[in-house]
Amino acid sequence: MKVKVLILYGYGINCDNETQFGFGLAGAEAEKVHINQLISGEKGLRDYQILAIPGGFSFGDDIGAGKVLATKIKYNLAEEFQEFINEEKLIIGICNGFQVLVKLGILPGFDKNYTNQDVTLTFNNSGRFEDRWVWLKINQKSPCIFTKGIEKLYLPVRHGEGKFVSKNEIIRERLIAQNQIVVHYADDRGNLSDYPWNPNGSELNIAGICDETGRIFGLMPHPESFLFPQNHPRWTRMKIKEGEGLKIFKNAVSFVKHN
Repeated sequence: MKVKVLILYGYGINCDNETQFGFGLAGAEAEKVHINQLISGEKGLRDYQILAIPGGFSFGDDIGAGKVLATKIKYNLAEEFQEFINEEKLIIGICNGFQVLVKLGILPGFDKNYTNQDVTLTFNNSGRFEDRWVWLKINQKSPCIFTKGIEKLYLPVRHGEGKFVSKNEIIRERLIAQNQIVVHYADDRGNLSDYPWNPNGSELNIAGICDETGRIFGLMPHPESFLFPQNHPRWTRMKIKEGEGLKIFKNAVSFVKHN
């Protein structure tokens, strides 16, 4: 049987097709499910091994990026989401999906508490929407399932609220100590650098984090936007065999198949 992936979509989410296609290329059976289908019970999380919350602008970011979708999930699907996590299944949130996960409190999920919001993603330091490709350095000590075997990535970002901020120094120190910081913004040599390499001013150059188990992962850059060599802005000049973002989806599917 194929690994089954639920691609959550709804009002304002606009990267669902690309995310579905990415998991399909990785060998999974990916199905788009509307948030209202989950709330009504027409579809159930229990029937899937991976949950993906794609990028976009859910509910128009009207009261903050990801906040409305996070609230709908919290008051309608909290028990189902907790059961999915308890069964040690995989979750990935990309861009707006990352914003949803942190505002639900699912990330960073200290001590397997997936309800406390200890971090957030807020307005870019530049005060404007950032839309370009960035270099990413992967923490090799991270337990993250999705980034195993990956040292660096080159992926696009497109967001207005991508600045990662922790509640306090204790939270930051714990993220570092437990290697839950998975992805850092870096320059083309792999050094952590300021703007424009860090497009939003995230503390510690954080582009993505995971929970303590490594099974839940959120990141601002878009792996679903680099599935083919031709997606790369310099594909005609570089010998690229495969879109780098596809590695993230393959890692997830492979993990489920072999565990």
